[in-house]
Amino acid sequence: MIMLKAGLRLRCAGCTTEVIVVRAPSTEVQVTCCELEMLPNVQGARAVTSQADHKGTQIGLSKRYSEESLGLELLCTKAGAGPLAVNGQQLTIKNAKPLPSSD
Repeated sequence: MIMLKAGLRLRCAGCTTEVIVVRAPSTEVQVTCCELEMLPNVQGARAVTSQADHKGTQIGLSKRYSEESLGLELLCTKAGAGPLAVNGQQLTIKNAKPLPSSD
């Protein structure tokens, strides 16, 4: 369990996934990837290769993962093999807000 704060960078110990906390809950949570707890990103740390059969994490502007009930939002900065989860519940990709139409 870890107390998250906006701007914190986390990495997976089992694959190459890296995320940045965009919105943090007010309580301690356990963020996992490849069913391993994610660690604060320390420069020079290396991930081990995972043999996970999951869809994996995705990167890009629209690749934000969230758990609305907790108020948690993560931005994936480096894709990897494992799914992201918080407190054992898999996170979902947050849909981008549609832009207003210009008539």
